[in-house]
Amino acid sequence: MHAKGQLEWRIRSIVCVLGLLILVSVDGADVPMTILSSAVAIGAVCLDGSAPAYHFSPGSGSGVNNWLVHMEGGGWCRNAQECLARRDTYRGSSKHMPPLSFSGILGNQQSSNPDFYNWNRIKIRYCDGSSFTGDVDTVDPKTNLHYRGNRIWLAIIQDLLAKGMNKAQNALLSGCSAGGLASILHCDKFRSLLPATAKVKCLSDAGYFIDAKDVSGGQYIRSFYQDVITTHGSAKNLPSSCTSRLPSGLCFFPQYVVPQMRTPLFILNAAYDSWQIRNILAPNNADPEKTWSECKLTIKKCTSSQLNTVQDFRSEFLNAIPRMGSTSSTGMFIDSCNAHCQSGSLDTWFSADSNSIQKTAIGKAVGDWYYDRKVVQLIDCPYPCNPTCKIVKDD
Repeated sequence: MHAKGQLEWRIRSIVCVLGLLILVSVDGADVPMTILSSAVAIGAVCLDGSAPAYHFSPGSGSGVNNWLVHMEGGGWCRNAQECLARRDTYRGSSKHMPPLSFSGILGNQQSSNPDFYNWNRIKIRYCDGSSFTGDVDTVDPKTNLHYRGNRIWLAIIQDLLAKGMNKAQNALLSGCSAGGLASILHCDKFRSLLPATAKVKCLSDAGYFIDAKDVSGGQYIRSFYQDVITTHGSAKNLPSSCTSRLPSGLCFFPQYVVPQMRTPLFILNAAYDSWQIRNILAPNNADPEKTWSECKLTIKKCTSSQLNTVQDFRSEFLNAIPRMGSTSSTGMFIDSCNAHCQSGSLDTWFSADSNSIQKTAIGKAVGDWYYDRKVVQLIDCPYPCNPTCKIVKDD
């Protein structure tokens, strides 16, 4: 990457000088964080009871009536013990959230984000552990845990509507990882809250988690998601188009939700998603001898037998997404990278050497799909065919 591009994609670095931590923001200034104090009155709070938060960079020029709402990721907590471990961190409290800058799909440079750079750009911070689906009234005084993710989402969306999103001409609901799952689960609701005349679509980045058996033959992820739903009281907030047909525990899996969605969706995912390989295919409890430890770090260290299993997982993933050509409103960018979340950094979103399929960068593919410039359904060849792939860490 050329020097300017390298400078732009680096969001920030922490430099230690004489014992002091200095925040260096290379991709522009940190975007201010809005603490939505008014949400506390309706119980829309983080795990620790603090007010929810989001970052807002106002639109300008031709983008003044366009809105991009991006939901932060960060896994889930499935019981009180796991939620307690998050409660007093930035994953469970707005009191501990660090500052951040915008890049990738949220970037403000036309050269590196040509279709969304001047939109109203929002990042909703994630502090509930349920992909913004929880809603339990009671609070156990022993833990002081508040399971209120769905209330958080509604409170922030209502606040944004009052700030001008109710006049939106174009809107995109997106998210990464647990936020990418949330963008699917809340997509049709988001559409219903915006003007009927607005063009509204949704983007899921690394949020298409599949219902697959692990290497021991068990169904760890199905059990995990059921525990999340039970703990957070999420069932009533999952899409009724799914829960009316299937047990609520299955309605955390996009493959059972997406076929009934009414709003156009773009699926951005690695076929060898690093989180899914570590936590769905080979979770720790399914690998007591830790034979998958090296392979889970990087596919390059998989044995030939393990690689065959990983390739089978890719096939299962491809079978779980909508069929190509089933509808032009469904966009896809499924690369053969061993990555997780690819929209948040310029390095992978839209640069000279970003992750690409058929010489098309992710940012170009999403823009073409959103503005209906072309049908975008790109599925990569199997690993290790793509030399543009970069390691991308979890959000």
